[in-house]
Amino acid sequence: MSDAFIICSNLSFSWPDDTPVFDDLSFTVGGGRTGLVAPNGAGKSTLLKLIAGELQPTAGGVSAGGVLGYLPQTLPLLGDPTVAEVLGVAPVIEALDAIEAGDASEEHFTTIGDDWDIEERTRAQLDRLGLGDLALTRPLHTLSGGQVVSLGLAAQLLRRPDVLLLDEPTNNLDLDARRKLYAVLEDWNGCLLLVSHDRALLDRMDRIAELDGGELRSYGGNFTEYEEAVRAAREVAEKNIRNAEQEVKREKREMQQARERAERRASNAARNLGNAGLPKIIAGGLKRRAQESAGRSNETHAARVGDAKSKLDEASRALRDEQKITLELPGTNVPAGRTVFLGERMQVRYGERPLFAGDGLDLTIRGPERIALTGSNGAGKSTLLRLLNGDLEPEGGLVRRADGRVAYLSQRLDLLNLGRTVAENLAASAPEMPEAQRMNLLARFLFRGSRVHLPVGVLSGGERLRATLACVLYAEPAPQLLLLDEPTNNLDLVSVGQLESALNAYEGAFVVVSHDERFLAEIKVDRWLRLADARLQETAAPELA
Repeated sequence: MSDAFIICSNLSFSWPDDTPVFDDLSFTVGGGRTGLVAPNGAGKSTLLKLIAGELQPTAGGVSAGGVLGYLPQTLPLLGDPTVAEVLGVAPVIEALDAIEAGDASEEHFTTIGDDWDIEERTRAQLDRLGLGDLALTRPLHTLSGGQVVSLGLAAQLLRRPDVLLLDEPTNNLDLDARRKLYAVLEDWNGCLLLVSHDRALLDRMDRIAELDGGELRSYGGNFTEYEEAVRAAREVAEKNIRNAEQEVKREKREMQQARERAERRASNAARNLGNAGLPKIIAGGLKRRAQESAGRSNETHAARVGDAKSKLDEASRALRDEQKITLELPGTNVPAGRTVFLGERMQVRYGERPLFAGDGLDLTIRGPERIALTGSNGAGKSTLLRLLNGDLEPEGGLVRRADGRVAYLSQRLDLLNLGRTVAENLAASAPEMPEAQRMNLLARFLFRGSRVHLPVGVLSGGERLRATLACVLYAEPAPQLLLLDEPTNNLDLVSVGQLESALNAYEGAFVVVSHDERFLAEIKVDRWLRLADARLQETAAPELA
């Protein structure tokens, strides 16, 4: 295991408008693979930028031992560089070519340094990441989004970093590219800090670091083991809350009983003193002592109630806010034999070039089928979804859709009116639903109180997903065919779980484009289609990587 490290000491950071992100954060990450998890907006990407030196802390410090490599979520690649320029090897290769041509200038040897094998190392690194066929002179704009991400990772690995920071490295990668990345990182022996919502990747980590409430907590083991630890901690916290609630009730009951006993004693004592014919000064002293004794007893019981409430508050703070949504969607039910979509010989052309092979694609969707549509980047999966939805009409062939509504959930989550509130968008989607029922429904989607009156445009990614799901799944009429295009991209793990819950309650047919194998397994896909070589093929369910 490498002795590379990351150390953050009393790190604080605020945005220019004084919005705080971190306050006095301290932690150490040692050698090995560490997965960093947290809800969207908690500051994961900001933390990586601080470590990489792209942002400067407001207070405190951060240091990394050795050469540092950083792959941001959005690659800042401007202009029209070549593959060699993106990889940072163009000057060395040019110097090698000049020496081979007979130019023995000292500057060429200085440029090369110890990198005489740079071309071999470059080709080997590209091959490991599935980019072995890329020419080093190829312009960046000709590459797919997934190829650009893999190329960015190759550029960092060629620097031979001791510390490697990766921010959502599997975004835009198809399944084959993801598996190649998994293999590369499994061989990593430096200090890796990785932000990801890809559970298959997180299950290859040595430890999970959780950023929550401005603190970083480390859990040994992979993501599955982390989830088990969190689940166990939640069960303990829930038990502690139940015990603390019982203790509060018991102490309140005993305090009330003590008050009632004191009041009875005081009443009896008053009668007895009156009947005893004692002098007023003596009777008053006895009454005062009785009141003082009752007051002390009341204070004692009040202190016990306060202690019990403090234990309850502490137990409640230890309980994680489990953001789950539970739904019933009987209106989306589709009978098993019903055909919701029929397409024969569907063809689309770009200019003179047909997108699909032969006479085009055939596809029939019946009943509540749960279909995963897979294939490499650029194969035409999003185009096929547009054909199913009716946004794009085929230039040839036959298309028939059932009378039920088709709903399309794109990557951009752009179905809602950004200027309208969450409540107004749902009212537009389900105008016949009573307002009280709409408010209750939004509460089940975790929009409570003033949150229902926020404009959709100011919501986080996870909140916008929940609002979109509410409007799509409860629209009138309910959708019987649901189309989803990479729905988990840029969602945190809590939001992915919420999407899974909603889809598992959905009773209609759906087609989902995704490279996230764990997500597809959780939503119980029962039919697998692969678009490859311009043809649509039925395949068996893949084994989880």
